[in-house]
Amino acid sequence: MNVLSIVISLFVLLFAITIHEASHAWIALKMGDPTAYSAGRVSLNPLAHIDPIGTVILPIVLVLMHAPAFGWAKPVPVNPYNLRRPRQDNLWISLAGPAANLTAAVSAIILLWILRALAPSITNFLHGIGQPFPRGFYPLEGLVLVLFSFAEINTFLAVFNLIPLPPLDGSGILAGILSDRAAAAYDRIRPYGFIIVLALVWLGFLDLVFRPIDIFIRVIVFF
Repeated sequence: MNVLSIVISLFVLLFAITIHEASHAWIALKMGDPTAYSAGRVSLNPLAHIDPIGTVILPIVLVLMHAPAFGWAKPVPVNPYNLRRPRQDNLWISLAGPAANLTAAVSAIILLWILRALAPSITNFLHGIGQPFPRGFYPLEGLVLVLFSFAEINTFLAVFNLIPLPPLDGSGILAGILSDRAAAAYDRIRPYGFIIVLALVWLGFLDLVFRPIDIFIRVIVFF
């Protein structure tokens, strides 16, 4: 992976994480909890969400290891006592992040379709994404590369976060669907959730998730 691809991947990941967390905070506000809003988290300013390890160190290490760009931001604070139906409302707060990422990914794909229609010559460049850049790299190709990376990384973040393991968003969504008794039993794995997630990352699970997404995005873009 060349330097330009690394820079683009890290930039796109930072923005993807930012819209993910800002969406959590915004929906929490709509559900009646102003905690995140008061902390300045309803913001598209990346500085409001950066976690030194999850947003900076880990993504750089993963990209340098040619692994999928992945990371996390500071957790969005939610006070359940401000919610009318804490577990059910938290379902929508949890779903907001992945939904925002999928919306961003779809928007990037639509823009790629438009660019292909306006400039058919970029099709060959799209087919070569992931290979060394050809000579004569122009701004249009740079925009295509950013949009393609934007679609991939946002889709990846959405799918990965939907895995029903604490602290991922999928756990909050599942807890909102379960009965009170089942949700209480499910919550017992919470102290071990982060360890399980790190183990999955260490075992290469990120790549197992990312490869099908890469293929899927390519199929959609070339539809």
